[in-house]
Formats: sequence, structure tokens, C-alpha cells
Amino acid sequence: MKTLTAILKTTCLMAATLASPAMAGPFDDLARIDVIPGWQTPSGTHMAGVRVTLRPGWKTYWRAPGDAGIPPQFSWTGSQNITAAQFHWPVPQVFEQGAMQSIGYHDTLVLPIELTQVDPNAPIHMSGEITIGVCEDICVPVSLPFDALLPADGRRDGAITASLLNQPVSARDAGVQTATCDVSPGERGLMVTATLTMPPAGQTEAVIVEAGNPEVWVSQADITRNGDTLQATVDMIHASSSSFALDRSAIRITVLGSDYAVDVRGCPKG
Repeated sequence: MKTLTAILKTTCLMAATLASPAMAGPFDDLARIDVIPGWQTPSGTHMAGVRVTLRPGWKTYWRAPGDAGIPPQFSWTGSQNITAAQFHWPVPQVFEQGAMQSIGYHDTLVLPIELTQVDPNAPIHMSGEITIGVCEDICVPVSLPFDALLPADGRRDGAITASLLNQPVSARDAGVQTATCDVSPGERGLMVTATLTMPPAGQTEAVIVEAGNPEVWVSQADITRNGDTLQATVDMIHASSSSFALDRSAIRITVLGSDYAVDVRGCPKG
């Protein structure tokens, strides 16, 4: 488990990177974005997507990017006929950066976005900006504006469909029998140990724990496996308070195995 000093050091390094004027000159073409118009689903929502194309050899990050990553952020300024957006993140990769992990994608990301409309029979104006981190030897924040009109009678798209098929399997489908969390006071927050009873997801596994609260930072997990018992221990630290309420139903645990990925929702007391 990382010490608090190491956590703060990492945070300071990330802040310095974000503050630097890195987008000038040779960094202008690190990434580009295209909106994939998509189609209306049987439930009445609209399945669209964004394709982020990176300079060869560069990578970007998953919704939970790891200690060495930059979390993606969306702005929907200018959008019309949208009341909600649900992101369907495809299975990411684990990148080892020294003693730290980052979680993300290399070269290209197609992110399906399921939109709920005010009027399902009217076109959607999808407008805004996504801010992502892109990394090779250095990490650079990139803001990519998007603006597109999505017709109500759009067509199914192969790239979006492929990403929808490349999703983690549910806990039930993966054979997860139990998933519980023990919580105890930590150095500046909480220490959470998740215990999953499940078969291995491959020869190598990584576990990512999300608190379900964007103001709570979660450390890289220390994991052990003994037979069908997988344990992952993390620190959770609130951005502005040493004490906070943890909603166990909002905890999300992702097991990234070399064979497949598993999505576990909620973590009751053991």
C-alpha cells in the first residue's frame, strides 16, 4: 500500500504536469475526436459514440485512470434534446509505470454513449468538450470540442457495437459467489478490504475499486488470491475531509483479468 507521502508526491507531480503549457507546438496533434451518430435503441434511447484517435504510441485513460493517470471529464455545453448520458466503457488495459499502474487505452478509443432525450422523435444536438490525459513518456491534458447533429433515424454502427460487446461481464455471469467489504480507519480516511469469492479471471489479475464519489480518491489495490478467494485492499481519502460517509451500494469493483473482466456492483459488510 502506498504511504501518504507517496500519494501526495504523485498528486503534486500530476498538478505540475497539468499546469504546464504543454499543448503548444508539437503537442497540437496528439488526439482528435469524431462523433459517431449512432441509432435509436429499442428502449427509446439513442446510442451514439465518440472515437478518440491518438498519435501512434500514445495512450489515454479509463473512467478510473489509476495513480498515474488523468481522469476524463465531459462537458455538455450547447447540447440540446439530452437529459442524461450513460457511458459504456469498453474493457481497458493495465499499464505498468514503475511502481504505479494506469488504466486505459492505446491508439484508439471508441466510447459508446447512451443518450436519453427530451423528445425521442427529434434530432439530438450533441455538443460540448471532453478533457482527457494522453501519455507517452510525458502526460498532457487535451481538450477536444465536439459538435454534431444526431438524426432520430440513425443506423447501427459497427465500431460502437464492437465496443458494446467488449464490456466486463457481470458478477453473476463470472461466477462471483460473494463480494463483501471490511472498512476500518486509515491514515487520513478509510482502509477498505474487498473479498471476492470467484474463479480466476486469468493468469494475471488487477483489481480497481471505485468509491462511487468523485471527491474520494482510491489508491491502487494490493491484491492477493488464494484459490477462489480474491482480496483487494485500498485506501480511500476524501478531497476535503478526513471523515466521510461511504455508500457501500455505490462501490464498484472491476477485476481485469488476462482472460476477461468482471464488473461487481455494491459491496456489503462481510
